[in-house]
Amino acid sequence: MTEAATPAATPSAPERPAPRDRRVSARIGAIAESATLKVDARAKALKAEGRPVIGFGAGEPDFATPDYVVEAAAAACHDPRNHRYTPAGGLPELRQAIAEKTLRDSGYAVQAAQVVVTNGGKQAIYEAFATMLDPGDEVIVPAPYWTTYPEAIQLAGGTAVPVVADETQDYKVTVDQLEAARTESTKVLLFVSPSNPTGAVYTADEIRAIGRWVEDHGLWVLTDEIYEHLVYDGVDTGSMPVLCPGLADYTVVVNGVAKTYAMTGWRVGWMIAPADLAKAATNLQSHATSNVSNVAQRAALAAVSGDLAAVAEMKGAFDRRRQTIVSMLGEIEGVVCPMPEGAFYAYPSVRGLLGRRYGDRVITSSADLAEYILEQAEVAVVPGEAFGTPGYLRLSYALGDDDLVEGITRLQKLFA
Repeated sequence: MTEAATPAATPSAPERPAPRDRRVSARIGAIAESATLKVDARAKALKAEGRPVIGFGAGEPDFATPDYVVEAAAAACHDPRNHRYTPAGGLPELRQAIAEKTLRDSGYAVQAAQVVVTNGGKQAIYEAFATMLDPGDEVIVPAPYWTTYPEAIQLAGGTAVPVVADETQDYKVTVDQLEAARTESTKVLLFVSPSNPTGAVYTADEIRAIGRWVEDHGLWVLTDEIYEHLVYDGVDTGSMPVLCPGLADYTVVVNGVAKTYAMTGWRVGWMIAPADLAKAATNLQSHATSNVSNVAQRAALAAVSGDLAAVAEMKGAFDRRRQTIVSMLGEIEGVVCPMPEGAFYAYPSVRGLLGRRYGDRVITSSADLAEYILEQAEVAVVPGEAFGTPGYLRLSYALGDDDLVEGITRLQKLFA
């Protein structure tokens, strides 16, 4: 009599955490805090304690919002129409004004129906990626990049593929680099000019060359034009869908009032997209936030409908500060800082400062260096790790002239 075969043991499934143990979803838990806002918050906290911290962290103009914009908002508060829900995609008159402003400023003719008004440029960026990407889609992201881009791509289900351009290239990627990064999964090129964090500006010819490459491979483009009015030295540049009209049906333009009109706190941005993407993004927004604050929209309407006199005044100040900060940083041995041609950021390489002993410590990374600078000089800067390129620092020169000079003077003394 034979014995019955013993059934094979069934592998036990890994124990699933109890619902209350899964406190934060993996999707949201993977998102990092905005490094620039973190630095700015710490600088402000130290100031509140009475420390004389000078902050180069936030990309925020030090100017007040123009009076006529503030007055429009004040009037809007008293208009009962603004006390109610309005269309999720934006006030019709603001969408029309943004279309007219876009034609005026960049020569790009669009319809109001292509405009979606969002709670700042960040929401526009996320909604654009959310409407374009499916899981597995790749987005080519030139680096150094603004901290929010990879997080928005990941949150939308895509994969960011960085392509690094250093100071020897003036922080501008080439077509050959883009082609080397392209795969069968590539769907979108992120294009930013002028750049945050580097201030790099692509010339019209460089944009056309990249646009031809995009067309040849049937890709989409998301182009962030938030710094469109802050271009210096007469650089010949332009908007991607204007210089490459064949891309208009495959391009999403992101913009807003924050930088141009010193309205960072008003939280009004927009995306301009082909009609089907604009409708999809509006549907998303209808469930996420509904309409942007009507008072802020009325303020934005006044801003984009007005002239650019206030913008020209701010640009003149930024240009002056740009030259000052680059000149002063260049006096620090071990620091290499190309002259930015746009926006209001300097992005010096500080690799020459790394590996040195400062007091009783050796600084081996730009993150450690930024911490050391804050501790010893009471100057807040953002390390290059936040932008995908260790070995650099980002300094915003959108602060007062006196603070700028004092802050860089402290760095000169610290590293003398």
